[in-house]
Amino acid sequence: MIAKLTGVVDQIYEDSAIIDVSGVGYLIFCSNFTRNFLKSHDGVVSLLVEMHVREDHIHLFGFCNEEEKIWFNMLRTVQGVGAKVCLGILSALSSDELSAALRSEDKVCITRAPGVGAKLATRIITELKDKFETLIIGSTLNPAADSVPSKEFENDVQRDSISALVNLGYTKSDAFRAIQLASAKSVGNPSVEVLIKEALQELMPNG
Repeated sequence: MIAKLTGVVDQIYEDSAIIDVSGVGYLIFCSNFTRNFLKSHDGVVSLLVEMHVREDHIHLFGFCNEEEKIWFNMLRTVQGVGAKVCLGILSALSSDELSAALRSEDKVCITRAPGVGAKLATRIITELKDKFETLIIGSTLNPAADSVPSKEFENDVQRDSISALVNLGYTKSDAFRAIQLASAKSVGNPSVEVLIKEALQELMPNG
């Protein structure tokens, strides 16, 4: 079984990427969060991998940190939630947003993900609300690479940047997601001004 791949990004597609490992290209299906991580790295990258083997195919799913992989496997336990829907949820919602939606039983938030209707969102909440915190909070986060950003925002720059975007009229969830994406692309420790500028690019219609 393949559990991790380290190589160079060869191609990035809408829902996947090709990682070149010693001349062999592996097609990895991944969320937007992981795709943005790959886009921001020109050199060697590492991804945690889940390999699903079926009679007619072998699919590889990649994650830039352990937390995202845990969410993927947990969502897969819900009846009616396949791998594609899992990646759609992880692309539409950050870890914090998904956690908040489960705590508050906010099915509307979860239906933001493609392929998730009200009925499926309700099932996700019902089946995961009592066990997700034990799995997520109780887990040790081991990023696949030293430069992988955490989905938790714990520094003042990120908090101030989110607050500034909210003051500009954006919703807190949109601001959170934009800062998350901007942080994933940033090098080093960007200032509030730089982070807001990058986040505004993400909030543009074609961002």
